Parts: sequence; structure tokens; C-alpha cells
Amino acid sequence: MDWIPPIIFLIAIYAAVAYYIHSRKLWEDHITFYGPIMAIKTSRIGFFDKFAVFRRFFRIYGSVGVIAVIIVSIFITFMLFVSVRYTLLVQPEPTGIYKPQNILLLPGINEYVPSTLAVWLAFIITIGVHEFGHAILCRVENIKVKTMGVLIAVIPIGFFVEPDEEELDRTKGMAKIRMFGAGITNNLIVGFSCFVLLILCMGLVMPVSLPIIHGVYKDYPADRAGIPPGSIVTAINGVPVGSRTDVSTILNATKPGDVLILTAEHDKNVKDYPLTLAAWPADVPNRTSGFMGVEYYDGTAVMAVVQGLLSPVGFFQFLIIPFTNDTGIQFLRILAFETSDTTYYSVPFEGFWGVMHLLFWCAWINLNVGIFNAIPMIPLDGGYIFKEGLDRLLDRRGLMKYSGYVSSAVSYLMLIVLVSLITLPYLLHI
Repeated sequence: MDWIPPIIFLIAIYAAVAYYIHSRKLWEDHITFYGPIMAIKTSRIGFFDKFAVFRRFFRIYGSVGVIAVIIVSIFITFMLFVSVRYTLLVQPEPTGIYKPQNILLLPGINEYVPSTLAVWLAFIITIGVHEFGHAILCRVENIKVKTMGVLIAVIPIGFFVEPDEEELDRTKGMAKIRMFGAGITNNLIVGFSCFVLLILCMGLVMPVSLPIIHGVYKDYPADRAGIPPGSIVTAINGVPVGSRTDVSTILNATKPGDVLILTAEHDKNVKDYPLTLAAWPADVPNRTSGFMGVEYYDGTAVMAVVQGLLSPVGFFQFLIIPFTNDTGIQFLRILAFETSDTTYYSVPFEGFWGVMHLLFWCAWINLNVGIFNAIPMIPLDGGYIFKEGLDRLLDRRGLMKYSGYVSSAVSYLMLIVLVSLITLPYLLHI
């Protein structure tokens, strides 16, 4: 489907409506514009007052979250410096993940983050979870919330919460740090919860036992016969087969040079392919039977890898699923993308893969947004947490006047690191 005409139509409709509202100064108490972005806000925020009843719980929650945020902040800072060093040593081409647009976590702009319903829902949920965390802790810490609302640029792209600046300035120490850390804490909690739920739900999936050809060896019989990947072997020499074991049993009785007729189904089309079997590759010893030159899809092995994502190494594999072309991880793209591989499994209900994709992107985007916001750089939450902690540390020692200089220096340093990661691949290849 060509998305350009409907996108242009939606942009035109939005522009016309936004211009009409802005020019007529309609609903000024509830609608504000930041450039082309329309902010629809309300001062009816009594909903957040209800959380103040659970003040003790949320303060404990916020304090534990601050510890997690500090750990994540140290980790991401270290990894950013490691990434700069790696970039200087390897000098990668400015392609793929090193393109500037792929630094931004925006669906459709980042070429690794598709513009799908699951991704956009996850994106909106992530921002809502983050902002609601700030609002709840504001009320828990007796900071007034003036307004809340939604940001719209053709479609809803986020939420915002506006605390009372005077009350925020008067708030000091852990109360303020908990408030700034609440958004990150929520993102990390929701991200990890969706991640675990994704793995648990995948336990309901059963891989089919059909002999599905996932790949063919170049210049071997299957390749020369033109058998396309994704074909399902249904018969050999007219003998029906229903599993890889059935195929192996027949082939074990053959030798190189034997001719057989392989019947395979691809895209609901059934076709016979005459094959002259070859010898096995030299790196596969002790095999004397004939070789077709195919690799089967092993759903059972894929499910084992999915369950292994709960390990520390598996978690990092999960984070790089959208970016990697590694064969071992590429099979896991069923968790995030619409691929033909999803048809190789029996699922508990219709729409199951849509739910899995939503869980994947909710986990992936929440975790990445939480980690990014933990960077000790103003205006990110991690920067404000760092500054407040630094204020309290230096104030007790009578050195408060240096706090602004130190926090600004750290922020500029982190900004230089981030800009370096974007520009170095280009500068190193001028």
C-alpha cells in the first residue's frame, strides 16, 4: 500500500484544523501551540491526588527507583564513552545504525523502528507511563500539578505534565530526586514487566514439525533446481512426508548422484523439483548419503533461544533484535516484526502475534527511553537528578556556588559525547 497520499491528506487536515483554531484563538485555556505541535491540556488533575493516600508506598517505590536510576545512569555513561572509543578505533561507515535518523527513537524515521500500530501504541504508552510517574510523585511530595495534556502532531505523539514551578523550586533533596526519577523508574518497571510477560506468553507457542526449507546452499541441488526458501516439503518420489525425520529417513538411503523428485509447497503453490543429489560439504564428515543442499527451519531451537532471553546475555540479545543481521538472533525477529516465520508456529488464539509485537515494543521502547533519560545531562531527568544530588552534597560543605558550574560541565560533556557518536562516522571518512 502507498502510504504517501493518506499521510499527506492527514497532514493537510491537521494543518487546516490547527490553523483555524490558532487564528481564531479558540479554547485558549485548553489549547497551546509549540510550533506545529498542538498541546491540548486540562487543569482537572484531581485524579493524581488519589495517589497521595498511598504516600508511604510511593516514597519507598520512588527511593528504590532512584537507586536503580543511578545504577543505570552510571552504566549508560560508561557505555557511551566506550562507544566513542569503539567508533574511533573501528571508524565505521556512516550507514546503518550510524545514520543520524537512526539515533532518534521515532517510528518510521528510525529505519529499524517500523511505523506500525504496535510500535505507535507502545510509543504512546511509554510517554504516558513516564509523564504519569512524574505527576504521581509530584502529588505524593506535595508539589502542585498545574496542568496535564497530550501533544498532537497529526497523531498523538506524547503526554506532558506541568508542575507548579514555585513549589518545585522549594522542594529539595530526596523528594525532588524521587519526582525526577519517577518517570525513568516507571519506564524500567513497565519495560521489564513486558519483557518477562513476552517470554512467558511465548511458552504458549508450539513450533510445527513440518520440513520447512529456510535456506538453500548456493550451487547445490536445491539451489540449481530453483527451490525458494520458505517451501514446505510435502513428498519425495511421491512418498508423502510430514516431518524432517521423514525426509531424513528417505535421504539416508540415497547416495550422491541419485536423482529424486521433491514435491514442495510455496505460497499455496505445489511444484515438483527434480534433484540430482550431491555429496555433503567437506566440513561435514562421515556423511555418505546424498545431499539436497537445504537448511530446515528449526522452531524448537528458536523457542529455546527465546527462553534463554531471560539470562543476562539473552537480555542484551533482546535489545539488539531490531538492529542485528546475525543469523543466531535474526530468528528472533518474529517477536517484533511481521515475518513469514510466524506461520511456522501454532498459536493459542488469532491475533496472538499482534499481542507479542505490542509486548516487544512496549518492553523495548520503555527500556530504551528509561535508559536514555538516565544520562546525567540537563534537560534529561538524569541530569536533574545529578544536579539535585550535587546541590545537596555541596551545600552541606558550603560549596553550593560551584554546583551550577559542575552540573553544566557534565551536561556539556555528555552532549559532546552524544554529538560525537553521530558525527564521528562522517568526520572520519571525509
